[in-house]
Amino acid sequence: MFSPTMENSAEDYRIQSFDLDTQMLLKTALKDPNSVNLDKVSNIIVDQSLKDQVFSKEAGRICYTIVQAEAKQSNGNVFRRNLLNRLQQEFKDREETRGRSLQEWVCYVTFICNIYDYLKVNNMPMVALVHPVYDCLLRLAQPDALMNEEEVDCLVLQLHRIGEQLEKVNSQRMDELFFLLRDGFLLQEGLSSMARLLLLEILEFRAGGWLLSSTAHKYYYSEIVD
Repeated sequence: MFSPTMENSAEDYRIQSFDLDTQMLLKTALKDPNSVNLDKVSNIIVDQSLKDQVFSKEAGRICYTIVQAEAKQSNGNVFRRNLLNRLQQEFKDREETRGRSLQEWVCYVTFICNIYDYLKVNNMPMVALVHPVYDCLLRLAQPDALMNEEEVDCLVLQLHRIGEQLEKVNSQRMDELFFLLRDGFLLQEGLSSMARLLLLEILEFRAGGWLLSSTAHKYYYSEIVD
């Protein structure tokens, strides 16, 4: 688990891509959250996450640090509440987002999974995010999504990251997800060889207790590099 310190530089949080005023706002939010508009901060983070795939993978760390700093400073949860409201709003619009921009949709899934991974309450995953995260992953496992390597790649990356945690919280929905993945792998026509390889790898990964043997790892990753 990432352990934030006040010395973390802007580079650690990938905020160099913002204009200087926004960088300043985010740096302040990381150290003194009560002195800034946290609604604005949460919107900036979500907006950037939806258009920047690299940032969407890092944003959970920033959010975690701001949540911790706010709780320590005033026992508050304004930032977390604003963030969850915005995630919920984007979740409701997910099909529209996917229809408009596959990249934005993949960024959203990456971001919500990243938030699920980092933001805990009493060291437990946030209950409010469990079903939305599962719904997103199940959407990525539908036949039309399995035809897009970008979506398959996103799905597999998220399962590597949070699959084991998710299964502990709700194994029934994980079974449902893997029935879809197995059927997709075995029955669906027209899958690319890369999508098929990624699906086989994640099926083996879960079957091995969320671990890959070193032999399997060498096999899959040499194939992906080739």
